[in-house]
Amino acid sequence: MWELILKFLLVFVSGGLLCVLAEILIIKTTLTPAKILVIFLMIGAILGGFGIYNYLVEWAGAGATVPITGFGNALARGAIEGAKSNGLFGAIGGGLMATSAGVAVSVGLSYMVSFF
Repeated sequence: MWELILKFLLVFVSGGLLCVLAEILIIKTTLTPAKILVIFLMIGAILGGFGIYNYLVEWAGAGATVPITGFGNALARGAIEGAKSNGLFGAIGGGLMATSAGVAVSVGLSYMVSFF
């Protein structure tokens, strides 16, 4: 029981630290939220491309996979797997295939919420 509570706490704190970092960047710099989003996406993609982000995912679990950095990691991982199997076109399609479920759910839920 306590192991599960500690795991939830770790996920909450690790994901929260990424959000705190973004808030600090918004408050202390002149970067817009869109630029910060792109920076975080690129950091996740770069770390994922080099295989470093996987260690963060093993340690933090959903606290590392849910934020936008996790989306960048998924894009990079899918592109690498697609490039290994189908070359250049596989790299493009692999990134899209790896993230399509998350994008579809986001769009679908946003559409449903817009009615309320």
